[in-house]
Amino acid sequence: MEATKQQKFRIRKNCGFDIGIKEELVQWATSDNNKTSLNDLSYEQAQRILSVQEGGRKYVDGNKEQKTENWGLFDKDNSKHKYILSLLRQLRLTVEVKGRDVADINKLSKWLKSERSPVQKPLKKMSSIELSKVIGALEGMMKKRYK
Repeated sequence: MEATKQQKFRIRKNCGFDIGIKEELVQWATSDNNKTSLNDLSYEQAQRILSVQEGGRKYVDGNKEQKTENWGLFDKDNSKHKYILSLLRQLRLTVEVKGRDVADINKLSKWLKSERSPVQKPLKKMSSIELSKVIGALEGMMKKRYK
């Protein structure tokens, strides 16, 4: 099945209508450097590109959209949240955004949802005590990494 019109538009929009980025994504999804058009994509390949571009969203049945909650979202005014972001950068859990390395909140979200996290709860919904437990666990990871 070919990619739908809506999928093709969303891919172009997510690329900022940059032809070069769009062509690279098509080549990546198709594993063929000769294919550069969105018309070369199958439905599944278009979904793969969209899931990478849109990160926290899952698409079911073409049009129905279901958001997955990102537990790593933080409050920039909370000093404990800022310290957690600092620890993520020190642990080298970063992603490049606009040429800068920033804390990878998607990895933080996955970790908070896992059994390894001392508190399985979204960062913004945690109490001060729960945040302290998360900070303690991240500091423990730091100690192990830099023994």
